[in-house]
Amino acid sequence: MVQRRSLAVPCRVPVLAISFLACVATGVELSVNNHAADFTLSAALGPPISLSCLVHNSSQAEELLWYRGDGQVGLKDGNKVNISNICISPVNESDNGVTFTCRLARDKSVQVSVILDIQFPPRLSGEETLHVEEDKDVTLTCNSKSNPQARTTWFKANHSLTLQQNRHELHQTSEVFQLSIKKVQKSDNGTYTCLVESPLGNGTRDFHLVVEDKKPVFPKEAVIAAVVVVTVTILFGIVARKDKFFKV
Repeated sequence: MVQRRSLAVPCRVPVLAISFLACVATGVELSVNNHAADFTLSAALGPPISLSCLVHNSSQAEELLWYRGDGQVGLKDGNKVNISNICISPVNESDNGVTFTCRLARDKSVQVSVILDIQFPPRLSGEETLHVEEDKDVTLTCNSKSNPQARTTWFKANHSLTLQQNRHELHQTSEVFQLSIKKVQKSDNGTYTCLVESPLGNGTRDFHLVVEDKKPVFPKEAVIAAVVVVTVTILFGIVARKDKFFKV
């Protein structure tokens, strides 16, 4: 009798192979400038910033993608596989707070993000001369961009402004500093200075407040009353002479 032999293949091999492939697929990691997790990068205005994304734990060529915010960054051929570099130049204020993200093309959940923290001294702007009628309200708005956030002080004629309750109000956000004056008087006339101080430097902006005389109020009520009186007088006159009109 001829004995038949069959080559038995261990059933564990396919399982091991699948497990190995799964490990390869999920074990890929990225790093940006040697950071394997999201991080914040502080920098100053001007000098360029270089970001380098590198693939780890992969036995095959991996394509990389870069994003600025939600928009994809165009990359040249040769700067996409296993390692990819981008350069931000020149660095300006608009780059502050922007997020750059490097992602694995075949699995975009594998990614590392960097938030730019661009530090710069105060940059001030705002309407320099304001004309306001006496007894009206006015608001001086000092716009300031800076990082880190600055501290603001208001001066009048180079002296610290003394705030009067129910007349002066201060309002401040990260980029707007406002001084409101209610029912301005002739004594409010003059030059106001917005001083913005930060660890990287100070900035000032002058605001010239011109308080004008009150304009005469147009007597609308008196005019309306006069028109009513004249109209009623004419009507009475017509009624009184209606018989004569009819005879004619």
